[in-house]
Amino acid sequence: MNIGIYIYDDAEILDFSGPFEVFCTAKRLADNNWQVFFVAEHAAPVIARAGFSVNPHYSFADHPAIDLLIVVGGVHTAELIKPQVISWIKKTADSANHVASVCTGAYLLAKAGLLDGLTVTTHWEDQADLAAMFPSLNVVANRRWVSQGKFTTSGGISAGIDMSLALVAQLISPAHAELTAKKMEYQWHKNV
Repeated sequence: MNIGIYIYDDAEILDFSGPFEVFCTAKRLADNNWQVFFVAEHAAPVIARAGFSVNPHYSFADHPAIDLLIVVGGVHTAELIKPQVISWIKKTADSANHVASVCTGAYLLAKAGLLDGLTVTTHWEDQADLAAMFPSLNVVANRRWVSQGKFTTSGGISAGIDMSLALVAQLISPAHAELTAKKMEYQWHKNV
């Protein structure tokens, strides 16, 4: 399975590094053939929040097929006005088996028309704005993540780790997700 995490300038660091760590740890513990990688629009370093430089593994032009697409948050407003980014997200999500967002990555999925009519969440500071900008969404509060069909959205920053563990539970098993959290010395905050 190919797990592609979309990154861009001013992305929130833990939004992408948290899920990357979860899926890489789960892969290592399962000794499976998952491939976990970063995708950016171009094959050049991405400057995330606070000047954190990240080298994507692939660009839009050369990435392998993606089975699980994760779109992260951060300062996302520039991404919303890039037709090539929204088009790539739509096309990639349409062919993926699972699609997830962390934090304000939900805005990018919504802009691509992927979340219409679905129940979703995002960072608590952005929930009212997301609901106002995309009135066809049912934006909920007080949830670390929300899953509906093949789409999963999460709250901000550390909630992406919890969501990723939930996806490991779905894709492998709940016991494997627990083992992954233990290996990471992470207290998994489950939805109740």
